[in-house]
Amino acid sequence: MTAPVRPLPLLGSPRTWRNGAVVLLLVLLAGVAAVLLADPAAAAPTAPTAPVAPTAPAVDGTVDISIGDGSPSSSITLILAITVLSVAPSVLLLATSFTKIIVVLGLTRNALGMATSPPNQVLTGIALFLTLFVMGPVFSDINEVAVQPYMEGAITVSQAYDSGVVPLREFLLDNTREDELALMIDLSGEEKPADATAVSMTTLIPAFVLSELKSAFIIGLVIFIPFLVLDMLVSAALMALGMMMVPPTIVSLPFKLLLFVVVDGWALITTALVGSYGGTG
Repeated sequence: MTAPVRPLPLLGSPRTWRNGAVVLLLVLLAGVAAVLLADPAAAAPTAPTAPVAPTAPAVDGTVDISIGDGSPSSSITLILAITVLSVAPSVLLLATSFTKIIVVLGLTRNALGMATSPPNQVLTGIALFLTLFVMGPVFSDINEVAVQPYMEGAITVSQAYDSGVVPLREFLLDNTREDELALMIDLSGEEKPADATAVSMTTLIPAFVLSELKSAFIIGLVIFIPFLVLDMLVSAALMALGMMMVPPTIVSLPFKLLLFVVVDGWALITTALVGSYGGTG
């Protein structure tokens, strides 16, 4: 037989439970009363305030956003530097002596019959430093009349451009042929300027590039003629000897290099290139 289940004893009498509930209710009421008394503003909402009419702004001048009345800030200088770097390759190719120099060096390599020697990196480096040598006085003038005054805050951006373009314009005009300049003026549809200095840069730069290419091809033709004569002599000699199966270029290449070294060809080419700009640009 199983043992009878005994009921759990009550935790106190019903009277004790009623007394505890009353005490707990009193404690809660006391806490709510303390909160209300501590912050009376929380019990009653405040009345909304009337809107205030807008007032006119103070005298403008607390924030200076101009870039020409003082030394340019670092952010403006950085933006200008990035802009200059983005357009620098085009300016280097079209508005300096780089075009003529690199074309002449490329024609010289082709005249020697060597497709990859000197490599393109070497030719580009030579052309770059020769360009810096030729354009050195022009760059110095631009730095003196435009860059440094602007960095010191003495002139604005537009004034710096107007001052800096003058030395470059003089260089372009001195090395631009009249035929190419007249051609570009006619193609532009603009009225013929009274003076060459009044020609816009968008017309002057293409005319300068055409002049540079023409001069480069003339120098290249002068370089090609002795090597062409040497190729013809080697071909005739091979034909006379019955060695028609031997490529003439292979036989003539050592003679071309010998001739180029004997006459000091690099010095002659450099002299011709620099001399075409008046010696020092």
